[in-house]
Amino acid sequence: MNATSLQRHALTVIVLAQLCGTSLWFSVNGVGLSLSRDLGFSEVDLGRLTLAVQAGFICGTLFIAATGLADRFRASRIFAASCLAGALVNAAFVLAATQFPLAVLLRFATGLCLAGIYPLGMKLVIGWTPKHTGAALSWLVGMLTLGTALPHLLRGSTLGMPWEWPLLGASLLALLGGAMVLRLGDGPHLPPSAGKARLSEGLAALGVKRFRAVAGGYFGHCWELYAFWMLTPFLVMREVERLMASTDLVAWLSFGIIALGLVGCVGGGAVSRHLGSLWVARWALTASGMLCLAYPLLAWAPPGLLLALLFFWGLTVIADSPQFSALAAAAAPRERVGSTLAVMNAIGFALTIPAISLTTTLWSLQELWVLWWLLPGPILGLWALRGVSGSAEPAPARQA
Repeated sequence: MNATSLQRHALTVIVLAQLCGTSLWFSVNGVGLSLSRDLGFSEVDLGRLTLAVQAGFICGTLFIAATGLADRFRASRIFAASCLAGALVNAAFVLAATQFPLAVLLRFATGLCLAGIYPLGMKLVIGWTPKHTGAALSWLVGMLTLGTALPHLLRGSTLGMPWEWPLLGASLLALLGGAMVLRLGDGPHLPPSAGKARLSEGLAALGVKRFRAVAGGYFGHCWELYAFWMLTPFLVMREVERLMASTDLVAWLSFGIIALGLVGCVGGGAVSRHLGSLWVARWALTASGMLCLAYPLLAWAPPGLLLALLFFWGLTVIADSPQFSALAAAAAPRERVGSTLAVMNAIGFALTIPAISLTTTLWSLQELWVLWWLLPGPILGLWALRGVSGSAEPAPARQA
């Protein structure tokens, strides 16, 4: 495909590249049950590996914001370089898995690389698709969701094969994603590079009331989201065992539950064109919060019903994310949109660490009741949004 054809389908290229690049995020979790069986990893060990990725992502986004990389250099090149580095680090985990401290360090490095993929993917979307940003970002975050689910699909499709295969498959996908974006390049709808940046400039938008409220909603969403994704295989395993079915189903069902978030994101993006991103964000956060509250109370229910609720949860838990990003991009200083979104991501993902740590540590003691530890996220997120009103769609960006 030539450059002109790529540019005509820029959004498609970006979201597919995002799918490939973010397959690195939960690549280890996709083979978690195999690691538990073959290497003796516990739920706490798997939680620590996930926490290492989150910590690396936070450090990476803060570095991007502090140095102004997101606004000083071409987003497509940062994205491609991050995909290459992430693919290599993820593949190295295969060799280091038996040495747990080194394995944790490599997962931290994977998180650093992801900081050059996810926030930069948002900037690429804004640069190529200035209108209906909420709907465009819904595809991007949908592909992040599908990328998160992809390791479970890779594991399900390689059952009976060594656990190393899905990890290497994720690395190959990341290389493909980086090559796609490198060929596409940056979009024409962003202002020129802003020059030297300071971390304080990325934080400046928090002084704006509307941005602060939107960020608060996003932070509550983050508290719930990644802990739920981390717990999904455990929740599925509980119901599969109650059904006395093959544990081979766990990978496929986990993929389906998380991947359904793509439908939630895209559907929410379509609704946002008519009702606004703010409406979608509020109702998605409300729905997932109600599931947090109700699910443990239904522990006695038939396994099929609980699995159906997990699928609905997977649909709603991520649907608000692209709308928060669109609202934040509209409220952020235009010349610092990359740094501002990177800072918001960093703070939001910092909140995933205590949520994941709590739930993975307490799972063996509390099982379904551990889900109530996720409730503060939706509750505080909705509280932060209580005074926000107005249209959710940003005005079209000026031609640079």
